[in-house]
Amino acid sequence: MYVIAEIGINHNGSLSNAKKLIKQAYDSKCQSVKFQKRDIESVYTKEELDQYRESPWGTTNRQQKQGLEFSIEEYKELYSYTKELGMDFIVSCWDRKSVKLVEDNLNVDYHKVASALVTDEEFLKDLADTGKPIILSTGMSTEEQIDRSVEILSENLEYILACTSTYPTVVEELNLRYIQTLKEKYPQFKIGFSNHYSGFEASFGAVALGAECIEFHITSDRTAYGSDQAASIEHSSVLVDGIFVMQKMMGDGIKKVYDSELPIMKKLRRV
Repeated sequence: MYVIAEIGINHNGSLSNAKKLIKQAYDSKCQSVKFQKRDIESVYTKEELDQYRESPWGTTNRQQKQGLEFSIEEYKELYSYTKELGMDFIVSCWDRKSVKLVEDNLNVDYHKVASALVTDEEFLKDLADTGKPIILSTGMSTEEQIDRSVEILSENLEYILACTSTYPTVVEELNLRYIQTLKEKYPQFKIGFSNHYSGFEASFGAVALGAECIEFHITSDRTAYGSDQAASIEHSSVLVDGIFVMQKMMGDGIKKVYDSELPIMKKLRRV
């Protein structure tokens, strides 16, 4: 089971907060952390950036986006800190400029395709050209869109994650059985689950359905500022412990008589 702690933008632009979340992920026994990188001028229009928005950094979208964005030098520091802890470092780039910037400066373990980028074929081709392993999320995407992205990424694609892109996701829209659909349709790839549900149950259910990767948003305070906090997991160690316990509970599906059953069998069997 590969467990990804999605820090995303929950650091709120603070390097010390980001390091605390990396350490929380490490203490929770996650194997990797994931961040997001944007060139805001590429991702958003001038009109979007100039819109009014109150935030800790000012009163426009631009100020909010700039406040949340780390420089590449700050990412280098976070990368080094993550590697000192022996964890993988993953980035979701949101534009082509960011792919080049990350590739030129960081040796990421995976590139992650955010659900919002599934239909951007030029972006997907840039990721494929890096030669790095790729994780694909499937939120807000049709079967045809997912098929096309898989076609473009297939040479380097390693994980496909079932996902619903609402924050937090309501129970009725989790559709965990889609994990089984993906496993049947794409047996050549590892299938996982990207969680945006605010509790533990969805991730445990995903493990029971055969997920090989669980990604969840991690936070130290679900009441903190930020659009992702409400869909994030605060008690991450409890979640990850439960994931690995559930994985053990699933067994191998082969019926056997356990040694622990033998004394009971001897005591209770009459024939």
